Amino acid sequence: MATAKTQKTKPAAEAPANGRVRGQGAQTVYERLRQSILELELEPGSPLDESSLSEQFEMSRTPIREALVRLSGEGLVTTLPNRNTVVSTIDFVRLPLYFEALTLMYRVTTRSAAVHRRPEHLLAIRGFEGAYSEAVARRDALGMIQANRDFHMAIAEAGGNIYFTNLFARLLDEGRRILRLYYSSFDDKLPRQYVDEHGAMVAAIEAGDADLADRLGAEHAAQIVRQIQSYIGRDTAAHISLSEAR
Repeated sequence: MATAKTQKTKPAAEAPANGRVRGQGAQTVYERLRQSILELELEPGSPLDESSLSEQFEMSRTPIREALVRLSGEGLVTTLPNRNTVVSTIDFVRLPLYFEALTLMYRVTTRSAAVHRRPEHLLAIRGFEGAYSEAVARRDALGMIQANRDFHMAIAEAGGNIYFTNLFARLLDEGRRILRLYYSSFDDKLPRQYVDEHGAMVAAIEAGDADLADRLGAEHAAQIVRQIQSYIGRDTAAHISLSEAR
């Protein structure tokens, strides 16, 4: 007489002892490391050892590694040939080249948006413009950095050129800590003038005035560059290890 085979069932997945949902740990590590890097609490070149971070966050290495991969994608950390991971250095030697590329992208994306924008694009742009203004009012530097990126990326997307959009995203991500220095030069209390510049750019885009949008984009970039260069030249940033990228 044949006996029925006992059907094996997979045990239900156990909830982590600490109550974290899968993926939540990596998000927590990512957010905390990102804030420390952007605030320059973790200085450029600082080592990021997986074992130490695992102990610090009381997690396995898997979420630590996932967080570092995300930060690497944003250019905030670098994996060296010896497989060690460090906070990415700020390459001040190449900064003039960076500013040149950034200024060009401010101009071309704003001009292109004035030509190709649609109502839904304007809605998104104005939403991020408002978020930036609110972050400025709160003197929330990290909020300003994120809202500024979202604002300019929405403008780039309105232009409809994926190559411009991708390049601009890379430049904005690479410049997050540069922008942090920019806001520090105002002690995070940004003059209203610079908020109003966003509004003027939006108005030019909405009016479809490509030449004006181009000029306002160039002027907006120029004042940022001047302020950053002035701040970098002061002794207030001397304590930061600003070595060349490895």
